[in-house]
Amino acid sequence: MALLPILTAPDPRLKKKSKPVEAVDDDVRRLMDDMLETMYAAPGIGLAAPQVGELRRVIVLDIDREEVKTGPLFMANPEIIEASNEDVSYEEGCLSVPDHYSDVVRPAKVTVRYLDRDGKQQDMTCEGLLATCVQHEIDHLDGILFIDHISALKRNMILRKLLKARKEKERDEAEGKPAKDKAKDAEHAL
Repeated sequence: MALLPILTAPDPRLKKKSKPVEAVDDDVRRLMDDMLETMYAAPGIGLAAPQVGELRRVIVLDIDREEVKTGPLFMANPEIIEASNEDVSYEEGCLSVPDHYSDVVRPAKVTVRYLDRDGKQQDMTCEGLLATCVQHEIDHLDGILFIDHISALKRNMILRKLLKARKEKERDEAEGKPAKDKAKDAEHAL
């Protein structure tokens, strides 16, 4: 397994739509394993292939908490086949939008159909944090970031800050300064 670099907004690759995988083969499983290791190291609770520069419809999740035990979930070609009429608001963050959080309203419950790590079709009904995480990661596959669900004013402020941070990092790297280590909140980093 290998740690993969995580793209950050406003990288244009994050806005592209991913292509379905034809089959869950060894190559896709290796990508899933690398993504899971990368997600844990970040740390986060979900990661989509476009976030590591792969425009394939693959996501990994692990929201294990005391009250919810899912273990790692591997999903290829996930699609929401049913969504509740009830909505919930959850404060979301994203490994591709580091250190920024905002409330996003999404359906409270969804049923997702996907191919598992063995290539078998599965249907799973998700609610709570799992429902939010699945929807957030599927959005990535369609080139949508959580900040696309908030006001244009707030989104543009966040993007300007991320661009400024990227320029500062590039300047520091050019000058040989050590990288700043920022702790991320895994509860919100989808």
